[in-house]
This record gives sequence, C-alpha cells and structure tokens, in this order.
Amino acid sequence: MIMQPAILLKTLILALLLLVIQRGNAHSAEDNLAEDKRLVCCRQPNPDTAELFKNAERYYKQFKPKEAAAELEKVLQLEPENFEALAKLARAHIDIGDMIPQTASDGQEKRMKEYKTAEGYARKAIAANPNSTWGYFYVAASLGNVAMLSSVGTQIDLAGEIRGAVEKAIALDPQNGFAYCVYGIWHRKMAEIGKTKRMFASLVYGRAVPAGTLEKSVEYLKKAVMLNPTVIVSRLELAKSYVAMENWPLARTILASIRELPIQFSDDASHKQKAEVLLQEIKER
Repeated sequence: MIMQPAILLKTLILALLLLVIQRGNAHSAEDNLAEDKRLVCCRQPNPDTAELFKNAERYYKQFKPKEAAAELEKVLQLEPENFEALAKLARAHIDIGDMIPQTASDGQEKRMKEYKTAEGYARKAIAANPNSTWGYFYVAASLGNVAMLSSVGTQIDLAGEIRGAVEKAIALDPQNGFAYCVYGIWHRKMAEIGKTKRMFASLVYGRAVPAGTLEKSVEYLKKAVMLNPTVIVSRLELAKSYVAMENWPLARTILASIRELPIQFSDDASHKQKAEVLLQEIKER
C-alpha cells in the first residue's frame, strides 16, 4: 500500500516531534547527571564533623588521647579520607603509646602497637594530602618511637626513612618547630654511634649507618626552641645534646629554664621530672 502525500507528511512531522522529545529527554538526563556530579564535587563537609573535632580537641587538651581518638574515628566513618582526622589520629596514638608505663606487663609490645598504628594513620594522611607537613612529621615521629623499641638492625633500616620524612616535613613548612626537634634528636642519636660501632654494624648488618653530628643536633634543636619557646621537650632534648658535647653551663641553663614552662602536652610532666633528674646529675660538672 502506497501512503498518500498528506498522510506521509503528517507521519514525518510526528516522527520528527518524537525525535525532538526523545533528544530533549536525553539532554535532561545528561544535565541531571552532570548536576549530580557537581553536587558530589562541591558538597560541603558533614556538619557533624565540626562537633566531633571539637570534642576530640577538648579530650586532647585534657590529656585523654584514647577518648580523642574515639571521636576522630567517628569522623573517618563519615569521611574516610579526612586529612585532619588521620593526622590527629597519628598524634593521638603516639600519645597513647607514650602514656603506657615502661614497667607495665608487655608494656613494650603495647607501645610498639600504638606507634605502628600511628605510623599507619600518618601514611594515610600523606596519601590524603601530600602537600602538608604534618603527615610527614608524624611518620618521622612514629618511626622514631618504633626505632627506639627495635633491634639495632631495624634502627639502621629506619634511620634513613626517618631522615627523609622529617626533611620533607621541614621543606613543606620551615616553621614546623616540632620537625626540627625530631631532626635534632636524630642527629644526636646518629652522632652517638661511635666509629667502632659503625664498623661493626656495617660488617654485621651489611649496610652503613647514616651520619649525624652533635653540632647539627644543637643547631636544629635551637631552631625548635626558637619556633616553640614554651615546648618542654625541645628544651630537654637541646640540654641532652649540650650534655653530649660536655657543655655543662649551657645544659644547666636550659634545664633550669624548663621549671617555669607550662604543662601543655600529656608527657610534659614526665619531661619536667627528667629535666630535674638530669640537672641534679650534672650540677657539679
């Protein structure tokens, strides 16, 4: 059957209308999808996280790192890649480890577990924001604590990684006084390894021990004190480096200055006690 011209024209018009409607619907679907993507991209942070961070900081200032960590874990449930939560969880677990008494049963194992947990969070923080000083700082700090509880071979293995992390932290923020403190300690620890021990380590473990100097240790720790003049641990570590150099007057001056500093962190009371003990030990030197 051959369709009449009038009927054919009406059919073509109807087909064109249907095509326009279909294309219009398709564009609407694409537009809606694009809008959804923009909403996902630009969505504001969950308002609940602000309250959780506030709670965590309050607990931290009360020297309750476990409670602070619990609040930060809730943030990660809402935002698994939240950089601030990851970095502060690394900080909290370092503090939890520091607060475990060395005399406690299996205390070393418990402390090691906390420091390695801190390392894990610090590495996740770097992945979330590789341009922040704090992820690298907490990698260096956590690994430094792990090294203190590890075998000599492990300490040698970690020394280079600790240096790399702390140097990156300083490069990203030259005003990070805490990073300078870690680097100052690192240099003293490396400098305290004598030539004989270095040769022995090279023979036994098949790798060289990184070099450090007491002069660099003092330089970095003085920088740490300058940037954070009320942080007790920086002054205590600077005094230890002066003791290592047998600069007794400067060591005593630094140790005495700690008495007037406020308690700000969970381990400050312990650091004050250590400063007094060391001051008594060198008072006649």
